[in-house]
Amino acid sequence: MNSESVIKIENGVACAPENRLSNPVCVDIKRGWQVAVVGNNGSGKSLLVNTLLRQYPLMDNKFVEYGCGITGSDIRYITFRDSYGTADPAYFYQQRWNSTEMDDSPVVSQLFPRIADAEWKETLFKLFDLGFIWEKQLVTLSSGEMRKYQLAKALAGKPRLTIIDSPFIGLDPQTRSMLCNLLENLVSRWGIQIILVVSREKDIPEFITHVIPVHNLTCYPVIPKEEYRSNPEEKVLTEDLKQLLLSQPSAGTTSNEIVKCNGITLQYGNRKIFNQLEWTIMKGERWALLGENGAGKSALLSMVYADNPQSYACDISLFGNRRGSGESIWEIKKHIGYVSPEMHRSYARHYPVIDIVASGLHDTIGLYKKIHDDERERCIVWLKIFGLEHIKDNDFFNLSSGEQRMVLLARAFVKNPSLIILDEPLHGLDDSNRSLVMDIIRTFCSNRDKTMIIVTHYPEELPDIIDKQFRLIRQS
Repeated sequence: MNSESVIKIENGVACAPENRLSNPVCVDIKRGWQVAVVGNNGSGKSLLVNTLLRQYPLMDNKFVEYGCGITGSDIRYITFRDSYGTADPAYFYQQRWNSTEMDDSPVVSQLFPRIADAEWKETLFKLFDLGFIWEKQLVTLSSGEMRKYQLAKALAGKPRLTIIDSPFIGLDPQTRSMLCNLLENLVSRWGIQIILVVSREKDIPEFITHVIPVHNLTCYPVIPKEEYRSNPEEKVLTEDLKQLLLSQPSAGTTSNEIVKCNGITLQYGNRKIFNQLEWTIMKGERWALLGENGAGKSALLSMVYADNPQSYACDISLFGNRRGSGESIWEIKKHIGYVSPEMHRSYARHYPVIDIVASGLHDTIGLYKKIHDDERERCIVWLKIFGLEHIKDNDFFNLSSGEQRMVLLARAFVKNPSLIILDEPLHGLDDSNRSLVMDIIRTFCSNRDKTMIIVTHYPEELPDIIDKQFRLIRQS
């Protein structure tokens, strides 16, 4: 092995067929290189990273070599798939809000590792704004705050090589810029080598020196960043698929008032998320819900979607009915389609893709109901609209994070709801899938009876059909 090589593999082929790329893996990452693994959703990036981390045994007694004195313990792999703790298969997407009522729910300071290096600790605290979340319960963190916490926790031991999968998803522009500066600081001041896994050329930071392109399960040679040029394929709905979408049976409502929040307050312990909030949404309106990480966007959506137990104590009307006036949670949810950055945690078991989509017809109980033939056909239609029909029988758990996101979007739309709630719908998607999802949203909202709430941190991710905005301010 070359004395300058940090990670090297020659003609590596995984023993298990399901773990193989379409060509033997040949990678040689040198000391001082800052690398981005770049490819579309489902292209094989995760397979490559797991190969480099020695997760897969290789044929012909080959193995991945680590050089420059680096061992497996010097490498940290950070992925944001498990946003709220360990991969508990019993997780369901109401759990986050229900568990905030428990007195023994741990706070960040209890779970954060001890850092002996005072200067390093101060650096992490300052750059990640850890002081703001230090005494918060873990389950009350926003998705963006959770990502900052996870990253800071992983970096606490100052690893020599850090691999970060999808580092920027869920982060507001300020936090994203801060993270880029931090990573560059890790490289220049602390000598930590970085490998980033991203889906878009736009997500490659300036400090990256080399790129490993991955496309259609093929790993290409490492090249200087300046030589890399992506050619994103723009996906749009065909006219046939647009008509198919518009012809789907709808979970309609006769109410012109979709959501009404009358001076609602949400509080966890001594911290108020929002206070005396007023918000009215009428049929056919398309709202952008905005605010920095920690402002309470996901918490507000949990109130609207009837997942937060505190919503029963607040003056909230949905589809013209005040909460707690006798309607069941299932009666409410049959009119709502919903996707969130953390929803994949509801399905941390091995389910076929079509079962995940079908669960959107019955919400949390969906996986425990048999799919009828007509429901199956309905699911196949929406999988076709999202370009996913070819993976309908694949294991959801083994999909890439981007593919999982597309499946969960199909789940949100499957009942053609009156109200669609899209919490960061482009979260982790490559450019081609982003264009497709935007086209689906526009087509869906061409029906004037459809109402939408969309959350994003980036104005360019807002579809051109948005006609109203509601902004939350993070409470101190």
